[in-house]
Amino acid sequence: MDNTPGLRENKKLRTRRQLAATALELFLERGFDDVSVADVAAAAEVSKPTLFRYYPSKEDLVLDRFADHQDELARIVRERPAGQGPVGAVHAHFIEALDRRDPITGLCDDPDVVAFQRLLYSTASLQTRLAHYSAREVELLAAVLEGEAVPPLTARLAALHLVHVRHELGSENWRRIASGSSADEAHPAAVTDADHAFGMLAGGLDQALPIRTA
Repeated sequence: MDNTPGLRENKKLRTRRQLAATALELFLERGFDDVSVADVAAAAEVSKPTLFRYYPSKEDLVLDRFADHQDELARIVRERPAGQGPVGAVHAHFIEALDRRDPITGLCDDPDVVAFQRLLYSTASLQTRLAHYSAREVELLAAVLEGEAVPPLTARLAALHLVHVRHELGSENWRRIASGSSADEAHPAAVTDADHAFGMLAGGLDQALPIRTA
């Protein structure tokens, strides 16, 4: 009896994963615009209302995995070590992620990741919906900065810059992969771009944002 809520949540999580996996398989096979919500529901053997209880839009079936990363920048900045500013913390984390070939950086040539990225970057409605997830990233990061006594407008502007620089670097890395470069071949240029982009931010934002002292 005590385990019932936990079992129910596990079942919901399995259903979510099944729906997302089924949808992605159909989208990759037939194209995002040529697959309807009804098609996904039928393939997953659920009703459309059931599907919409888990995913409010067709785009969210693809983009839900980004929800796991929405608080990443906020966490990185909140947990940065003494002596480091927010720009430096995000910069260092991005370089480490490039070294790991983390898909979030765009520098990953695993075939499954490449297929997913191609779907994402070639579908206009997915790019539009992705802005919803980016806005949440900005909101969470700005809240952390405000918690360090950064004025609200400054916090929002800084969060916008940091979030969108990381996204643009990811897009540029994907363009390298899409053009035929391997992740290893593209890595040096990706690091150079990251150093340049975050260096541009550091020159301005570090004058307005706090350096962690303890």
